[in-house]
Amino acid sequence: MLTIAVLNQKGGVGKTTTAVNLGAYLARGGKSVLLVDLDPQANATSGLGVDKQNLDSTMYDALFQHQEAPNIIRDTLVSGLKLLPSNANLAGAEVQLVDTLQRELQLKLMLEQFNYDISLVDCPPSLGLLTVNALSAADYVLIPVQTEYYALEGLSQLLAVIQRVKDALNPKLEILGVLLTMFDSRTSLSDQVMDEVKKHFGDKVFETIIPRNVRLAEAPSFGQPISEHDKWSKGAKAYKQLSKEVLKRIEGGK
Repeated sequence: MLTIAVLNQKGGVGKTTTAVNLGAYLARGGKSVLLVDLDPQANATSGLGVDKQNLDSTMYDALFQHQEAPNIIRDTLVSGLKLLPSNANLAGAEVQLVDTLQRELQLKLMLEQFNYDISLVDCPPSLGLLTVNALSAADYVLIPVQTEYYALEGLSQLLAVIQRVKDALNPKLEILGVLLTMFDSRTSLSDQVMDEVKKHFGDKVFETIIPRNVRLAEAPSFGQPISEHDKWSKGAKAYKQLSKEVLKRIEGGK
């Protein structure tokens, strides 16, 4: 199983939107996909139509109560896409992990139970122990960056953490790519930020750019990926294209 951590410690950059919709299109393309909601806000869980207030067991139980993780898996509207759901209980995980043996490797050990083609980990917007767990378990990191002011702020810190985890815990870890999100073609700012990101990251920047799109923004309130909510929208076409580009990079070993 190949694991991709979707990560940016800044909130509101399209991280969960990317995890949910990339997962949906990878599944629609024939891959078996597990979406792991590692964020206590549990937006990926609710964005896939699962009531996070009404869950018997979640990621928290899989990590700390030694419940069999396969029993916690939920189906989604998309055939081939499964969800390991979360809720606010996960907020206490950072504290509990501090005293846990092999604390950086708990997620990796848990994911070894599964045999999906791809697991996508929706990380919390922080660089704490949950995120370190995701990086320790991952083969690749996908970094969404919004095309707005301060887009590059904090990225050097994020890259330093990725490098530290690679050096100390997970030598196979690589950056899969940087994804430009919330692109507004009507503004020169979006173009300026795009140029700046490309200057910093070169060919690591995905060719696919995710536009600002009303249908994409409203899809989570219906508990649906954009592939089910409005597959003809600009946002849907962009995530479908991204899924193809991700597969090309993975299969090309890039």
